[in-house]
Amino acid sequence: MLRLQDRVAVITGAGSGIGLATARRFAEEGARVVCVDLDETTGAAAAAEVGGLFVKADVTSEDDVVRMFSTAFDSYGSVDIAFNNAGISPPEDDSILETGIDAWRRVQEVNLTSVYLCCKHAIPYMRRQGKGSIINTASFVAVMGSATSQISYTASKGGVLAMSRELGVQFAREGIRVNALCPGPVNTPLLQELFAKDPERAQRRLVHIPIGRFAEATEIAAAVAFLASDDASFITGSEFLVDGGISGAYVTPL
Repeated sequence: MLRLQDRVAVITGAGSGIGLATARRFAEEGARVVCVDLDETTGAAAAAEVGGLFVKADVTSEDDVVRMFSTAFDSYGSVDIAFNNAGISPPEDDSILETGIDAWRRVQEVNLTSVYLCCKHAIPYMRRQGKGSIINTASFVAVMGSATSQISYTASKGGVLAMSRELGVQFAREGIRVNALCPGPVNTPLLQELFAKDPERAQRRLVHIPIGRFAEATEIAAAVAFLASDDASFITGSEFLVDGGISGAYVTPL
């Protein structure tokens, strides 16, 4: 399918995981992809693979965010899709009883403030052209509580969800759709690193997934491509759960 033919898509965190899988999927569907990452090696490799453009940027820096969207517009003439996906989940973000204020603030900056900045500076381009789709990466933990807490991560993703809902409502009549993607646990390097350090925590989480496994990044990318496309033309302000049934489960299958 070429649902995104000639549309210009800016993806943050494009060097690995969900971002990389989405860059590949967008390119397959005909988009011109701007791969944004702080890691020059992985970001440039992603852009080269999909025939796109690499922009090195720190998404917590407003100047960098302004530059990445202006680069996309100057290079391709529009900003049609913004997939605001960059995020972190460091080991020092743990229980509220253990997490220090510096770790709290760092996660909030990367996971929530960056989404605020990306939306703030993508929307004016979309308003001028009268259309656009923004997909912000939240998480299933934005709608559920976990006893294996990463408190700042959870709070940041709740913020992403609430902000996406409000922006989706505010700009709906201007042709701009804003949705919060809420993935379940995904088999990415970030998750593998976290769970390699704590297999017990990994098993405690895996047992609650009705499908019985973690998601693959390609499955999440398929959901992002749908939300970016006209197939999702009546969807805005949503919490789009792709979680293997976690949020609907009371008891999981044996």
